[in-house]
Amino acid sequence: MYAENISSPRDVKRLSAEQLPQLCDEIRRILLEKLSRHGGHIGPNLGMVEATVALHYVFDSPSDKIVFDVSHQSYVHKMLTGRMEAFLDPQRYDSVSGYTNPRESEHDFFNVGHTSTSVSLACGLVKARDLQGGRENIIAVIGDGSLSGGEAYEGLSNAAETGTNMIIVVNDNEMSIAENHGGLYRNLQLLRDTQGRAECNFFRSLGLDYLYVEQGNDVNALAEAFSSVKDCTRPTVVHIHTCKGKGFAPAEAEKERWHYGAPFRREGGTPVAAPADDEDYHTLTGEFLLEKMSRDPRVVAISSGTPGVLGFTPENRERAGRQFVDVGIAEEHAVALASGIAAGGGRPVYGVYSTFIQRCYDQLSQDLCINGNPAVITVFLGSVMGMNDVTHLGFFDIPLIANIPGMVYLAPTCREEYFAMLEWALAQREHPVAIRVPGGAVVSRNEPFERDYGILDRYRTVVEGDTVAILALGAFFGLGEAVLRRLKTEAGIDATLVNPRYITGLDTALLENLKRSHRVVITLEDGVLDGGFGEKIARHYGPSPMRVLNYGLRKEFADRYAAAELMRANRLSDELIVEDILETLNGK
Repeated sequence: MYAENISSPRDVKRLSAEQLPQLCDEIRRILLEKLSRHGGHIGPNLGMVEATVALHYVFDSPSDKIVFDVSHQSYVHKMLTGRMEAFLDPQRYDSVSGYTNPRESEHDFFNVGHTSTSVSLACGLVKARDLQGGRENIIAVIGDGSLSGGEAYEGLSNAAETGTNMIIVVNDNEMSIAENHGGLYRNLQLLRDTQGRAECNFFRSLGLDYLYVEQGNDVNALAEAFSSVKDCTRPTVVHIHTCKGKGFAPAEAEKERWHYGAPFRREGGTPVAAPADDEDYHTLTGEFLLEKMSRDPRVVAISSGTPGVLGFTPENRERAGRQFVDVGIAEEHAVALASGIAAGGGRPVYGVYSTFIQRCYDQLSQDLCINGNPAVITVFLGSVMGMNDVTHLGFFDIPLIANIPGMVYLAPTCREEYFAMLEWALAQREHPVAIRVPGGAVVSRNEPFERDYGILDRYRTVVEGDTVAILALGAFFGLGEAVLRRLKTEAGIDATLVNPRYITGLDTALLENLKRSHRVVITLEDGVLDGGFGEKIARHYGPSPMRVLNYGLRKEFADRYAAAELMRANRLSDELIVEDILETLNGK
């Protein structure tokens, strides 16, 4: 095998052009072996095998700098830059991350996991090189799906201004996570249909030179194209037409399903683990919205390139018709669109993962909240139980969203409360409303919940007690119940348990009332503490004798953590919390 002897790009360069296709076949087999046993980004990496081999065959990394967009297509790059063992040895599968990481290798220049960034980052490297008189090639790799993000447009527009060497490889596999959306894709289709010769050319219109490669999974055709632009003196786009999931029939046939996946059987592509029968909030939300759509033509669901977040499978998208909008990977536009729909009398619900809501702070503030339009945003995986890669952390949303004036951010504790809040949010016309969908498994509580949340910032006292008050927010309400029980068992304390419900405001009447018979208030939140819910409570009690203990997560970029370990490191267990409470009551 050639692949087993690859320890750096120099080893790739030693191969002849005739040997490169075999290397690609070997890499694809190794990829499939690891992906089938470990899971990961399947389609993006299988489609980029030949392009990545050709890049390292032609260019001289790390002197020449290759910047991957999103970087979920960087597995082959890692294999060719000294990390092959992480793909050959099952014991080392977890020794590398799923994204580029400068701590792993000098061949990785950025820690990247969000989309549409590579051209802008590469523009920065170009400017730094030119200021210092360097001559290395700077290469940005970006997928066609990522071109729908606003930063991609900004980067491409600026790239033309550099006037010096910059190579932008556009990996066009005709897909985002799901299908592409936006007018740009009509031009990409035209360019594919005309072999890049169409007079109407988006890239040329920006002042970029342009080269088209139809056979984007032909390693030698790619090597020839890259050689022709190496050391170019102007910013140049190399537009390559590839197949997402190349070489694995199930992934080629069902590209959306195989974008990312858990371990699977190579024969047939069936999952290794039996499909879970448990309900999930994504599917439940989709069912709820489809039912609303059937009765109200004003209801519209919005996704920014991740329709699965709202449970909108291809079948559900077809059922929804024009009442479902996928804007592509364009979170900023999604928020502004929702604001506009609400202003026009519609009933928009924008579904987004917590990690991606970070991309549209300005639109939340300017386009939505200053205007006070009653759009609804459902925030998923805002939790320590969510995605755990450093680039996809979901526990920073509370400080981000809850401190924007005019926003109502709600934290349901369970399925029933979530849908009660969603029902109210969709019907009311007074406020922009965000709902922090509980992280983890679906929890059901067979009890009634309020249907009207229009009188803001009223907390719900679930258990009346004394001495200690537990304010357990959203998904951490169950942890609050565990603390309540342990306080009774270990110290005979009948504590008070409160469901705050509202992240964005204080129930000052309730908080003041607690002063009468309580000495300690604890807050529990499934998110970072700095700027979070607990700090609002502590600030309220600042001038008083009330002791306040805030529990949540430290402000840090945790990477590939085990949720149970991270929670314990932050003393997020009923045992440790009760230990702290008792020490506080005893004056320690």
